Amino acid sequence: MGGSADYTVILANGSFPRRKCLLETLRAAARIVCCDGAASALLRAGLEPDLVVGDLDSLDPALKKRFGKRLIHESEQETNDLSKAFRACMARGWRTIVILGAGGRREDHLLGNASLLPMFAAAGADVRMETDYGTFLPVLKSASFHRPVGTKVSIFSFHPEMPVTASGLKYPLDKLRLPFWWCGTLNETVAPEFSLVFDGRAPLLLYFPR
Repeated sequence: MGGSADYTVILANGSFPRRKCLLETLRAAARIVCCDGAASALLRAGLEPDLVVGDLDSLDPALKKRFGKRLIHESEQETNDLSKAFRACMARGWRTIVILGAGGRREDHLLGNASLLPMFAAAGADVRMETDYGTFLPVLKSASFHRPVGTKVSIFSFHPEMPVTASGLKYPLDKLRLPFWWCGTLNETVAPEFSLVFDGRAPLLLYFPR
C-alpha cells in the first residue's frame, strides 16, 4: 500500500500499466484508490488498495468481503467510476493525483477519461493521466513548461473558437484556433521551455508521447 511519496494513484479498470516507470509510480504512491474491478489486477501485482470505489458490479464477492470498510459503493450512473474515485480522493483532501490504467481496452474509455482531466483540475486537483504510451496533462490557463528539446507534444482545445498562441515549438501557434482535435497534434519542442497563451474560456489538454 502506502509509500513515501505524497501523491495518490487512481487505478482505473483498463489495461494494467506495464512500463517500469509506471509500476514504480504505482508502488511509490502514498495510497492507491481503485476503480471497482481494478482491485483484482492490483492484487495480482502484489499490492493492496486503500480504497475501492464504484458500483462494485465487477468486484468478486470474496474481494468485497476482504476489503470491507475500504469499499465505497456509489450506484449512481450519471458519472463513471473514475469520477467517483476522484470525488472520494477530493473528499479526503488527496489533491495530488496520478491516474493509471485509464486506457488500453477501449478507445472510447480513454477519450472519455482524458476529457475529465480539465474538470478534475478545475476542482482543485494537481492531476495527470499516465498510460504506457504517454502522459495527458490538463492546462487551465496560460503557462510555460520545461521539457527537453525534441520533446513531442500535442495540444487539444476544448473550445473551437479560442485562439491559442504557443512559442518554443517547431510549429509555433499565433492566435490559432484549434476547432478539431487533430489541429494541434504532432508538434515538438525546439527550446528548453515552451509557452502557451490563451484566454482561459476553456481548458487545453496536452499529450506527451513516450
